[in-house]
This record gives sequence, structure tokens and C-alpha cells, in this order.
Amino acid sequence: MPVQKTNAARLLDAAGIKYELVPYEVDEEHLDAGHVAEQLGEDLDRVFKTLVLRGDKTGFFVCVIPGSLEVDLKVAARISGNKNCEMIHVKELLPTTGYIRGGCSPIGMKKPFPTFIHESALLYESIYISAGIRGLQICIEPQTLIDFVGAGIYPL
Repeated sequence: MPVQKTNAARLLDAAGIKYELVPYEVDEEHLDAGHVAEQLGEDLDRVFKTLVLRGDKTGFFVCVIPGSLEVDLKVAARISGNKNCEMIHVKELLPTTGYIRGGCSPIGMKKPFPTFIHESALLYESIYISAGIRGLQICIEPQTLIDFVGAGIYPL
């Protein structure tokens, strides 16, 4: 069965960037990175989740972190130039980014938001990020992703 190309994949294609689309079985009850890593047979630290936050000064920004970690709001605020920040509510995700929970990609959001990728991504030849829909991951070289989305490294 052919894998559906997502907007994120089309953007990578248009830029001539090498990546691989990797499907996995979706479980609506378990949309977390742990389930994705288990389905892919990969280390949880190689499966990155895309989190959207709102800062008190800069507005929306994105943190891409390993599935094994929780976002440190103090660090996230500092690296994004805010005093405080919070995760956006799940109801805000689709109107803000164009993506749903469990299918949010750092590539191809409705608007480009400042993006910060956890430094541990650079420990791997490739990492997994959402392709923009549930059930599909993009396997990509981390520095290529960082360059493509213009991301900062987190934490600094």
C-alpha cells in the first residue's frame, strides 16, 4: 500500500531534502511518543515530539524534544526570549498550526514559528518526527531538519 505524502513531505521534496516516510499503527488511546517508538521498534530518545508553546513576550514557539523527556518550561521560556511560557491547549493546536494532537510536525505549520530542537538530536544519524498526520513519521538527519526549519538548539 503506498504511503500518503503529507504537506511536510512535499516541502522536503521541493527542497530536495533526503528523508524517509515510515508508517506505524495508530492507537487513538495512546498518541504518545512511547507508542510510536514501540511501533517503530526504535529507542524512545530517537522519536521526537513536537510541542507548541506560548510565551509571554514572543507568542507561539515550538520545541522538538525526545519522546522520553517532558518540556522544561523555565528552559523553554529562557531559550525563546520569554519570562514565562505554557503549552497551548489541545483545542488551539489545529487552528494555530494546521496539525492535530499526535500528528504535529515541525515542518509545514500554517505559519513559521521560532523552533528549538533538543541538542540530543545531534547524537543520532537520523531521528523521527511526525510527518503531519497520525500514523506516519519522517526519518531525517537532524542537522538537515535544524537547517530546514531554521531551528535553534535547545537547551543552549
